Amino acid sequence: MFDVVISGGRVLDGTGAPPFRADVAVRGDRIAAVGRLGEARAATVIDASGRLVAPGFVDCHAHGDAVVFDPEVQRAALRQGVTTFVLGQDGLSFAPGSAATVAYASRYFAAVNGALGEGPLTVGELLARYDRAVALNTAYLIPHGTVRYDVMGPSPDAASRTELAAMLRHVERGLSEGAVGLSTGLEYLPGRYATAEELAALCAPLGGLPYVTHMRAYGAAAGAGMAEVMEIAGRSGAAVHVSHLHGPADVLLPLVEEALAKDVDLTFDTYPYLRGSTILAMVVLPPSVPGAEPDRALEMLESGGLDGWWPTLDAFWPRLTVSHAPGLEWAEGLTMVAAAERAGVTPAEFCRRLLVETRLEAGCVSARPDEGPEGEESVRRVLRHPAHTGGSDGIYVGGHPHPRGFGAFARFLGRHVRELGDWTWEQAAVHLAAHPARRFGLADRGLLRAGFGADVVVFDPDTVADAATYEAPRTLATGVGDVLVSGVPVLAAGELTGATPGRALRPS
Repeated sequence: MFDVVISGGRVLDGTGAPPFRADVAVRGDRIAAVGRLGEARAATVIDASGRLVAPGFVDCHAHGDAVVFDPEVQRAALRQGVTTFVLGQDGLSFAPGSAATVAYASRYFAAVNGALGEGPLTVGELLARYDRAVALNTAYLIPHGTVRYDVMGPSPDAASRTELAAMLRHVERGLSEGAVGLSTGLEYLPGRYATAEELAALCAPLGGLPYVTHMRAYGAAAGAGMAEVMEIAGRSGAAVHVSHLHGPADVLLPLVEEALAKDVDLTFDTYPYLRGSTILAMVVLPPSVPGAEPDRALEMLESGGLDGWWPTLDAFWPRLTVSHAPGLEWAEGLTMVAAAERAGVTPAEFCRRLLVETRLEAGCVSARPDEGPEGEESVRRVLRHPAHTGGSDGIYVGGHPHPRGFGAFARFLGRHVRELGDWTWEQAAVHLAAHPARRFGLADRGLLRAGFGADVVVFDPDTVADAATYEAPRTLATGVGDVLVSGVPVLAAGELTGATPGRALRPS
């Protein structure tokens, strides 16, 4: 007698083995058996005939830190088969930190993570908020920028020995409370101010868990970012994971191979789209603007001190779409050029107003210069690399977000497996479940095997597909009908059941 039996499907067990006919039985929050179970009885039986049964997918890079409590965000993820979000990305989130630090992270990264509430907050306290409160599992990276701000505020200075020791204590405590690694955002503030020496020192306690980095440079300039990654790995011996590795494959793949040849324990995630999304201030303001001090930055914007800077961005404006504009919601979904025309001003002036009136909280979607067949081919070549793991970089804030949070994993399956053949179905289970579970120390996830956590996705290989577009980014994916998290059905016939069994996962 079992609690749940998923019968009649073809199983992708996550090992890379081809799909095989088997039943999956669940007792409690564990997989009890995988095989031909015949007359096994269960309180709940899910008929998986004609469908594939796979371990729940791990989104290696998701910005659900505050919004994962929203059932619509949970639905968007589960409809793609995602059962675990890895949070604390890009070096900025809500813990560990004082009330002032939590307020800074909430304000600076509002267009990415949203706002969680008031601090102070420890890693353990944040994990406790997630545990059994949502339908998804969560795992958390210690965000370096948050740690640095808590110790040094917005200072651009190199860390002193005393400050470095204080940051190291934060990292050690966060790991002891269940974090699955350390993240950096080296194009954001205050992470941008850190040296490789500082970061290597903070990697020392990781003990096999990854240093996860939004590098200083991507695209054609990714060599500079990867050189720093290899320096930090060499100094610390840490495993490294590069976030949202994007750009020309002819540039990126030799860099990955060079790192692996030097015995760097390296993995990376990437999402199957050509456009990016982030806070507007990061992509349009020069380094001279102290974005970590919003009041000073706003004073510079309002005083006209950047008048000489704006003309340098004339070629950039057509590539920007407004995703999040609190108080100016009419502009969401419009390009910067179209919004400026509607407002009767130049794109530069509208961008300045947008930053001032939202107090730097605006977000954007940005097109890459290589958008087109060449860029698409690079995406395909990069995701085929065996060091790749699936990540959406999903942002759910704003009226018109990037579609990747609502479609990336379904796009991996529908387009890159079924239509293009970049992976087989069994390879997809490795890239999207088994490989990321290993990377983040989740030893009992990522495989359909007796004794493992019962995170299971049942999907139709003929119909699974992304439906979200840049024009309609919140459209839900299709083809994923049933999902279990920790043994509990959370999605049935494509709809939420209302159960919230998601665990705050810790390394094991």
